[in-house]
Amino acid sequence: MTSPDKIWTAGLVVIGDEILSGRTHDKNIAQVASWLQVQGIRLAEVRVVPDVQQRIVEAVNALRAANDYLFTTGGIGPTHDDITVDAVAEALGVPVVIHPEARALLERYYADKGGLNEGRLRMARVPDGSDLIPNRMSGAPGIRRGNVVLMAGVPHICAGMLDALTGKLEGGAPLISETIGCWIPESEVAHLLREVEEAHENCQIGSYPFFREGKVGANFVIRSTNRNVLQSAVDSLCDGLATSGFDFTPGGI
Repeated sequence: MTSPDKIWTAGLVVIGDEILSGRTHDKNIAQVASWLQVQGIRLAEVRVVPDVQQRIVEAVNALRAANDYLFTTGGIGPTHDDITVDAVAEALGVPVVIHPEARALLERYYADKGGLNEGRLRMARVPDGSDLIPNRMSGAPGIRRGNVVLMAGVPHICAGMLDALTGKLEGGAPLISETIGCWIPESEVAHLLREVEEAHENCQIGSYPFFREGKVGANFVIRSTNRNVLQSAVDSLCDGLATSGFDFTPGGI
């Protein structure tokens, strides 16, 4: 179901000491952001927090209050420091329970792998009232409770959970974009970018400067959910650049 007039947003809490220490390079932010765009949902804010329950609770509550959806990655595994379920349950004010379907899934998955032990059973724990997100890669499912979604930190498992959620979340029209590149400092056209954006409702223009081949340039990315508005903004920007005597490259540099 889509609501094109509303801009739907999501917050993301990336959980794990290994991310903050640099031992693990996060790959989930980009893939979550890209997936959300296709669902018509904007990733509005990301916080990276340690494996400390109160810090997770604070981040979850802050981003949950500010957005339509809250996603977390990491901390839903079998070890003692996997505390995301506990933290989210505390944030939502509900108890942690063993989900019977999750337990059955894990029992089947580990039947020929030594069976279900205490650590593995931890992956059947959910905030009370949660639904499961299928996980084809390993036995442990993701978790969804209303607009809060808990996913694995391992990127390819996270990707599978996102795939299982495709088309299941309400959002708006997907964001579309065009890029215009120019070999000029962005400061020289800041006023033009602002004027074009202000003249086109529901349109955003981002400026991304770079330095290459000894020269300064910038790529201007125009975004909108409406193809006609987007094209009008692109035309206006190109006309403005040409009038100012600047060469530009459609598609970016």
